Amino acid sequence: MLLDAASLYYRAYFGVPESVRAPDGTPVNAVRGLLDFIARLVRDHRPGDLVACMDNDWRPHWRVELIPSYKAHRVVEESAEGPDTEETPDTLSPQVPVIEEVLDAIGIARVGADGYEADDVIGTLARRVGGPVDVVTGDRDLFQLVDDARGVRVLYPVKGMGDPMVVDEAALREKYGVASGAAYADLALLRGDPSDGLPGVAGVGEKTAARLLESYGDLDGVLAAVGDPASGMTPAQRRRLEAAREYLAVAPKVVRVAGDVALPEFDPALPAEPLHAQKLEELAERWGLGGSLRRLLDALAG
Repeated sequence: MLLDAASLYYRAYFGVPESVRAPDGTPVNAVRGLLDFIARLVRDHRPGDLVACMDNDWRPHWRVELIPSYKAHRVVEESAEGPDTEETPDTLSPQVPVIEEVLDAIGIARVGADGYEADDVIGTLARRVGGPVDVVTGDRDLFQLVDDARGVRVLYPVKGMGDPMVVDEAALREKYGVASGAAYADLALLRGDPSDGLPGVAGVGEKTAARLLESYGDLDGVLAAVGDPASGMTPAQRRRLEAAREYLAVAPKVVRVAGDVALPEFDPALPAEPLHAQKLEELAERWGLGGSLRRLLDALAG
């Protein structure tokens, strides 16, 4: 089980009232919400291995060089030497180090790679493992990893931190009209995604993108059809795709997650008991983690 940590603690932050606070009054709604969600995942799915995948760089410069608008609307301050500063709610930012400390004390593996997003870490680990793999995320970008043959599916929380929807190839066909995770990636780059600053192809929405992929197989097939008079593509579609060739030449590298990231050594095994019990006890008292932590520890022990 691979957790898209940032996506999930954002969900927890907005899904749990900010009135949930530590003894000193500091909000811990994201911390406690995430612990409760992980407890439910462990209890319901009993993974043997579990990894919290981290955003060491939420907006890698190599992606920005290809598409400068990539996540640009979320930038508070740019940095030439490291990750740009992302716009984050004032009361969420201080909770992230607490989440990291608590996961480390429990013994849940936390893995990131400099210059890469959590998506790339997840893509790399999903490729390494023979399967099955559950990817837990609130980000549709990772639907591209769905692969029935390899047992890779996505658990996608629909409302807040509620029970997640299982996304497999049947779900992709029903919802988006594409037959695989790889086809979803092609659909996403054709359609674009304002939340990530991806322009897409002007005039090509989700349904049109799905029809193009159904007709021509994949992005390469769509581009080949642009130059083939016998392909049956409409003149308007040809014009739109031709005008977007520069974008379409670089979009695949930006949209598709990396699958070959060098990662540090780590132990993915789900711990039955806390790795650092004394440290965890101190954190629980300081931050008032109460029942949320107890429920997770009970799930791990069970």
